[in-house]
Amino acid sequence: MWSTRARSAGVVLLGEEGEVLNRHPLQARGGGVFETKVEGVGVGTRYKFEVDGQAFPDPYARFLPEGVHGPAVVWENRFEFRHASPKLRADELVIYEMHVGTFTEEGTYRAAAEKLPFLKDLGVNCLELLPVSSFPGTRGWGYDGVAHFAPYKEYGSPEQLQAFIDRAHELGFVVLLDMVYNHFGPDGNYLGAYSPEYFTDRHKTPWGDGLDYSNPFMRHLVLDSAEHWLREYRFDGFRLDATQDIQDDSEKHVLRELAEHVHALGGGHFLFCEDYRNSPHLVTEFGTDGIWADDFHHQVRVTLTGEQDSYYSAFTPGAAGLARLIERGWLYEGQQWPLENEHLEGGRRGQSAGALRAENFVYFIQNHDQIGNRALGDRLPETAGLEGYLTASALLLFLPMTPLLFQGQEWAASTPFQFFSDHHGELGQLVSQGRLSEFGHFAAFQGPEMQKKIPDPQAESTFVTSKLNWNEIGEGEHARTLELYRALLALRREDPVLRHASRGDLQAGAVGNVLWVRRWHDGQERVLLANFGQEEATWPQVPDAGMANLSPMLSTQELAPGRLAPRSTVILGGARG
Repeated sequence: MWSTRARSAGVVLLGEEGEVLNRHPLQARGGGVFETKVEGVGVGTRYKFEVDGQAFPDPYARFLPEGVHGPAVVWENRFEFRHASPKLRADELVIYEMHVGTFTEEGTYRAAAEKLPFLKDLGVNCLELLPVSSFPGTRGWGYDGVAHFAPYKEYGSPEQLQAFIDRAHELGFVVLLDMVYNHFGPDGNYLGAYSPEYFTDRHKTPWGDGLDYSNPFMRHLVLDSAEHWLREYRFDGFRLDATQDIQDDSEKHVLRELAEHVHALGGGHFLFCEDYRNSPHLVTEFGTDGIWADDFHHQVRVTLTGEQDSYYSAFTPGAAGLARLIERGWLYEGQQWPLENEHLEGGRRGQSAGALRAENFVYFIQNHDQIGNRALGDRLPETAGLEGYLTASALLLFLPMTPLLFQGQEWAASTPFQFFSDHHGELGQLVSQGRLSEFGHFAAFQGPEMQKKIPDPQAESTFVTSKLNWNEIGEGEHARTLELYRALLALRREDPVLRHASRGDLQAGAVGNVLWVRRWHDGQERVLLANFGQEEATWPQVPDAGMANLSPMLSTQELAPGRLAPRSTVILGGARG
């Protein structure tokens, strides 16, 4: 253990009932490092470290069967993987974001594995798990994790997680893990009890003092954690949460070192960033594989719904904005951001994305944040209507950028995904109160009666309500949506033009409420026409598109020739010219 506080250190071995079996002192080796060798300690032995006689959980624990405040167990990787990871390129990925606890009724790795053939038939090829690093309580999103080597006990054992990944590899999926390296949760974080130097007040985050990545112990904790998940569990890469809050004043930024480390381990590993700054340097300088491009989601939503609350006020509804975004990659390239933000130098957001490839942008019309951070956790079909939702879905899967789907999106799931947690005592009360105050300035939630409609994140019912209802996939509009998603994903996978992920062979424009997007490759052309308006429209004149040579390949509604119904889409295909 490393502790700058300890005058004396030890390890205490515990029985299954918590009784002390033995104590062993650790010898000081200098620089805050203490160590000893204990003979006869087998796999499954429970233990804690002691700092000046006070026992704490091991921040490097491999498993915490009693939760983040309990003892760690000695763990050895004995799982026999049978299937190699598929070799997919970044431009082939179709990402499916999954929260293990709500993906199925059971909320376990085993239950999720049983649904994998359904996802293979759907046509996605990349699974992204919301964080599974151990976090407090019996339910949560996982973004308040505190033990970045120990999988969360409520989802199953380490071996069951390994079996899930092995089954995914067998079916042709790569598997990404959402990692939170920008902060530690407030409940169960014992790093400061060992060494306050893990953190620094030189950097501030929304959660308090920043992680001090100039400290080699903090830096190696993250690098070792990443290697652990890739080697021991055979994950294929990571999505990093809120990288704008991973602040580092070292000569080499920790994100660059992490990207180098992940890619050097082999296996075709991926590293994606969630970062609202529209900063291409995350790819061009740091070497990550892509960035979540929030602008696409925001522009689609305001165009479909007209919403202008919070950050949506920075986006102007309309097909013209979508066309510009598609050609530029994102909308904000250094313009003044109208909202207050401490991470934006001079209040300007973004830089030109001209150096980025199509696959470097992760586009989505839904994700866990953009649903769950809404007051009611309502999904896009509820606010945009089904036809508007299908129009946005067709656009997402037509574009060459990397698409991300959120669980249940493929059948327009009726279940919400709400913000839920399980904190105890005063912290739990603060979470509930904070959720209410968060929406105090939203026009739709003014007054005590409207505030009562906001689900309490601490209530178990909020968690239960967020579980997918798999019984609805064969019913009515859900079945229709699922059929369309399967057709769109098959077209994206099999069509030679749509398989060719290039921004150089892409053009977009708008005529009134109608968006047109052209893609071409090897003498073939595909054109998407999407009517985002509430009135019927005629097909627009698309520059350089020989419309007479193009015939319908797919449509979201029954369409008269040359006409676009409100909130409808048609994809045309044929030879160029």
